[in-house]
Amino acid sequence: MTDSSDDAELDPSPARVPLLTRIRSSKILGPIESEFEVESVLFISVVKWFVLASAAGAMVGVGATLFMNAVVWAETLRGFHRLSYLMLPVGFVVSSAIVKYLAPGAEGHGTEKIIEGIHRRGGQFSLRVMPARLAATFVTLAVGGSVGRQGPAAQFGTASCSALARLLRLEGRDRRKLVVCGISAGFAAVFGTPVAGAIFGIEVLFCGRVLYEVLFPAFVAGMTAYHVSSALGIAYFHHPIEFVPDFSELFFIKVAAAGLFFGLCSLAAIECLAIARKASRTRRVGWAGKAFIGGSILAFLAAVTSTQYLGTGYATINAAFDAGDIPWYAFLLKIAFTSVTLNFGGSGGILTPLFFVGATAGRSFATLVHAHPATFAAIGMVALLAGATNTPIASTIMAVELFGSEVAAYAAGACAISFLITGHRSVFPAQVLSFRKSASISAEVGRELEDVHTHVHPRDHTVLSAALRASGSVGRAYHRLDDRMHARTPQPSDTAASGAETTSATGEGNDPDKAPRSDPPAGSEQ
Repeated sequence: MTDSSDDAELDPSPARVPLLTRIRSSKILGPIESEFEVESVLFISVVKWFVLASAAGAMVGVGATLFMNAVVWAETLRGFHRLSYLMLPVGFVVSSAIVKYLAPGAEGHGTEKIIEGIHRRGGQFSLRVMPARLAATFVTLAVGGSVGRQGPAAQFGTASCSALARLLRLEGRDRRKLVVCGISAGFAAVFGTPVAGAIFGIEVLFCGRVLYEVLFPAFVAGMTAYHVSSALGIAYFHHPIEFVPDFSELFFIKVAAAGLFFGLCSLAAIECLAIARKASRTRRVGWAGKAFIGGSILAFLAAVTSTQYLGTGYATINAAFDAGDIPWYAFLLKIAFTSVTLNFGGSGGILTPLFFVGATAGRSFATLVHAHPATFAAIGMVALLAGATNTPIASTIMAVELFGSEVAAYAAGACAISFLITGHRSVFPAQVLSFRKSASISAEVGRELEDVHTHVHPRDHTVLSAALRASGSVGRAYHRLDDRMHARTPQPSDTAASGAETTSATGEGNDPDKAPRSDPPAGSEQ
């Protein structure tokens, strides 16, 4: 009996195996139980990020509302006197002093510093510098600096989300996800485009890559921030385009040409900002002198042109959609005003000036091709954003949210072309390159755009390589024709007999410089 009882205790019969273990080892029920565990984890993740993103969105919505009301007050102060722009030199010095002494290392426009912080510091931002940044932007707009509101609002959002992550002891990936929610919430709260704001936050960090893992929390944060700001009284710019022509080959060609034009305008904005940034880094002048010079340049430009290029420029943006009187070169002047402001003492965002540039450039293009001004102002506004910031998807969605679905297809085409035309450049040099926009361009993926060096490397059997070979053949044929023309040109000679003689192929004419070159062998390259 003892032996049999001992054998029973050692017997691993199914009756003695725990039920959960038998389920997990079952060929039928095991995969179901494993899938249930996966779905449970995903459900908990959805709940977690819904709560975190909602809190982040509400926090950013309140902060952005307070900031935008302060900006309206600042621009009201500037409107009290038509010569208030003469305070620009002093205002830029004050703005520079605030950033230098209260927020050192935070120079530059808002979104660029956010992208830089996420890539280089893992999404860690200090909330202590935000009052200084907001105060500097307030001063800049009060005296007429050409900046926008989204950058500081997004900076407030990312700093707040970073502080929330520290409070909740979130690390690594979770902290960065929450900070990206701050970008989306700031964009949505300022422009009133929650879906575009969500996509912008997950698209702007990389050139050619979308962070799908942050899509859900970014969407929740954007929607929450937008509705909080709306409930607190913020009015948004929405201008449904009522006149969009029916599809035709001619109109589509105009849209494609517009995309090319807006891509070139984006390049102009990028390069002008880069030139101004390089000029501002000279060590011959101190920070105060640099700010005073920048303010003086801006005041002079406003005096000789117009004050409509100062401030955020929303009045001119509205005029581009209504029948306002806007000069064709307005977008060029706005690029110059913004480049000086952001690099010579001013503080603020860059997206609203880009909207100004796009809307006015679109109106000018519409005049050139005899098209509806409001339609191309809308397309230009989003296409220039796509090209200058490498965010074609967010820009297309923004067209739907601001201007209606009728213009969406055309805006998408223009955004895609503008995005490709700008190449591996951006108004945000800290963006990381994730793909090459052409297989014929060599560029190092995984580096920040300011460190990327590109060169053309055409592949065999492509249109580009064929075009380059054709251009080389045309050049060689031209040189041969030029040689023969020189060989047949009569040369004067004192010893000439009756009848003109041509110069010999050995180049023994009066002018040795006109001696023909020898033809290269057939098929050879020069």
